[in-house]
Amino acid sequence: MERRTFITTASVAAAATAVAAPAIAQTAPEVRWRLTSSFPKSLDTIYGAAEVFSKAVAEMTDNKFQVQVFAAGEIVPGLQAMQAVRDGTVEACHTASYYYVGIDPTFAFGTALPFGLNSRMQNAWQFQNGGMELMNEFYAKHNLHAIPAGNTGCQMGGWFRKEIKTVADMNGLKMRIGGFAGRAMQKLGVVPQQVAGGDIYPALEKGTIDAAEWVGPYDDQKLGFNKVAPFYYYPGWWEGGAMLHNFFNKAKWEALPASYKAIALNASHHANTWMQARYDAQNPAALRQLVAAGTQLRPFTLEVLEACLKAANEVNAETAAQNADFKKVLDHTVAFRGEEYLWWQVAEYTFDTFMIRSRARG
Repeated sequence: MERRTFITTASVAAAATAVAAPAIAQTAPEVRWRLTSSFPKSLDTIYGAAEVFSKAVAEMTDNKFQVQVFAAGEIVPGLQAMQAVRDGTVEACHTASYYYVGIDPTFAFGTALPFGLNSRMQNAWQFQNGGMELMNEFYAKHNLHAIPAGNTGCQMGGWFRKEIKTVADMNGLKMRIGGFAGRAMQKLGVVPQQVAGGDIYPALEKGTIDAAEWVGPYDDQKLGFNKVAPFYYYPGWWEGGAMLHNFFNKAKWEALPASYKAIALNASHHANTWMQARYDAQNPAALRQLVAAGTQLRPFTLEVLEACLKAANEVNAETAAQNADFKKVLDHTVAFRGEEYLWWQVAEYTFDTFMIRSRARG
């Protein structure tokens, strides 16, 4: 009797396994994607976030979903990464949304709006206040689905071959500056230049440009900007919390199993956290080294900052009057920023200000 029971039970289990195996196989297909980065491999943090994402996806799927990462220029130039995804040349890219404001200024919000959100506010807006859904509504018009996958934190204001003490000093200045901020700078007489990261050093060295912003001390030191421009200004008011994204071809994204979408989302989250944590850990030592080597650290004057804010607000208003998508996201972001800074000044600002003053006193 016991033998019959065992045989029956074993048969049922075998049958169940035979039925279940194909179902499991169907939900975990072999997927091979290519992802092009907008950044060179030498920048191990901003480029490295794509590799962190790729590794996490592979590990969470037992290597069934693999994303091969290519550096800028290996498939397409860094500033054409989004177009390669949109057009189906590759399935994904890791890039800064604001590189594509020439196509539509609404792309600016995915990375940073001048005098916009800091990095924590960016995360709050994207993940808790409808920002990601709002942006994906826009991105869908370009055959894209996007997930935040990195943040540099507040950036530096860049490297200048001469001192900037007044607004007049900016007139005629040829500056490499990414994204939407160049339009505000134009109102102050600056001639903005769109130059990929790997091309900035030779442009500064040859005098093709007079100034350049990139990210912050850790990356800027790697790129050697201190060797060709002595003045290092802060803050990068145009990038208070510059966010990076994984862009996915919309059709390819929608074809993924639900489990793979969830894995890609969580792997992007991981890259998002990893990037800023690494920059925050590496920037202090790099800044010390730059100053010790002769870099002249300068804050933008209040006169310059106030003029830049006025110019940025004018550009926002002018653009919103002509672009419904931009206006929709601008109104949403500005309302959120107001609420956030209302809270920020209560605890965060008070705490940080006290700690800075306490450190200064020794």
